Amino acid sequence: METTERPLTADVIAALTYWPGIIWVGQKHPPDPVDVSVLPPFLNGLLRDLPWWNRDWRVDRVEPGTPVETGDHRLDPAVRFAEVSVPGTVVSGDGENLPFVAKVGFTGDRLVRFQAKVGDVVIGPAVSPAGRPEPHPFGRVLTGLMELRGIPVRDVARSAGLAMSTVQMLRQGHNPDLPLVRRIAEALDVSEADLRVVAGLDDSGTR
Repeated sequence: METTERPLTADVIAALTYWPGIIWVGQKHPPDPVDVSVLPPFLNGLLRDLPWWNRDWRVDRVEPGTPVETGDHRLDPAVRFAEVSVPGTVVSGDGENLPFVAKVGFTGDRLVRFQAKVGDVVIGPAVSPAGRPEPHPFGRVLTGLMELRGIPVRDVARSAGLAMSTVQMLRQGHNPDLPLVRRIAEALDVSEADLRVVAGLDDSGTR
C-alpha cells in the first residue's frame, strides 16, 4: 500500500499524539482528554486499501497510542517525524476478535509509514508479537552488511572503537544516534549518508 504523502486530518493527528500514559518533564498535569474514536475509521480505511485485507474484519476498539519514535521537539511541526503504536482489537462479522496494533509514522500532516499486526498475522515487515515495539530496521541492515562482507562482531567493534555489546545491541534493533552511525560507516567502509537515512537521521543528526 502506498502511504507516502497521504494527508491526515487534525482530529486524527490529535488522537495519534494523545499520550496520557507518558510523563513529560515539566508537566504538572496530564494532557486534556482527546477523542480517540476517530482512529478506528482512519485505521479501517488504511486496511481496506490493502488488496488482501478481509473486509469482514474491522478495527472496533483502540486505546491511546504511545510514541515509538519522535523527532526533535524543537523542529517545525511541518517537518517533525513521529511514529506511534496504537493498540486495540479487531472484530469479524461473526463476533470473533483478535488483538491489533498499528504503527503509524507521520511528518506534519502527512502519513509516511503504516504497519499493523492482527493476532499473529503481520501486515508489513515485522518480527515482534502484536503490541510490542518493532526493532529498528537499522539492525537488519547492519547485520546484512556485516554478513555480506564476512566481518564478525568483534572486528566491527574493534574498528569502530565500540564494545562488542554495543554492536550486538545495534544488530538487535537498538536505534543508533549520529556518532554511532559515523563509527559504523567507517568500520564497514560504507556511505555515512546512506546509513543516516536507514537510521532515520537527517543531516543535523535529529530524527
